[in-house]
Amino acid sequence: MKNRPKIRLYVDHPLGEAQSVPVSRDHANYLFNVMRLGVGAEVALFNGQDGEWRAEVAAKGKRGGVLVCAEQTAPQMMPPDVWLLFAPIKKARTDFIVEKAAELGAARILPVRTDFTNSERLRQDKLQAHAMEAAEQCGGTFVPPVAEIQPLEKLLEGWDASRMLVFADETLADDPSSAPERGLLAAVPAPAAILIGPEGGFSDAERARLRALPFVHTMSLGPRILRADTAAVAALTLWQAAQGDWG
Repeated sequence: MKNRPKIRLYVDHPLGEAQSVPVSRDHANYLFNVMRLGVGAEVALFNGQDGEWRAEVAAKGKRGGVLVCAEQTAPQMMPPDVWLLFAPIKKARTDFIVEKAAELGAARILPVRTDFTNSERLRQDKLQAHAMEAAEQCGGTFVPPVAEIQPLEKLLEGWDASRMLVFADETLADDPSSAPERGLLAAVPAPAAILIGPEGGFSDAERARLRALPFVHTMSLGPRILRADTAAVAALTLWQAAQGDWG
């Protein structure tokens, strides 16, 4: 098999042997104007369902073009069934959380509004684009869907109790008795979800509500209080190392 192309693109189109794939205007600008690819050049395509395919440029233009699939270069790899729930923070750091969640193999990303959430209005389409770009860069074949933001209380009301929800409780950081809880993620198989709070932490009411639910478990992320974006990466990393597809 030939070397896999360095340029990877997510496309919303079926992929398969000899399948023609239309090139969108944005992709045409990137491939033909920015990267200056010509007819016969190769790119890698994935759509989240059919794996990765090596495709050749069959036609090019200022506003579009055609790619034709030649061979599959990687099978479809679905992530383990772990979701990331997080309270949005400042824009750049929220973008970081979404990008890293996609790279780390989250199956779904759900922004939630908590009592202390303090962030500007979210653009779900922009966050979805960040997840797609992260998958393109990291070699993944799956793009996690990014949900519209919703209140934490509403999400908990409709929660499927078969999915364990673990929330990182910053109040445990200075509690020596919480040490055993730091290994909790090793005992949380899929389907699972991880909840990361806002910069101000969870309110007392939220913490009490979460602790009262039978499917919710608290955990500590160590003796230091982490920034929200750091906590999201740390928690997903711990879960992946213990229960995910890193082994």
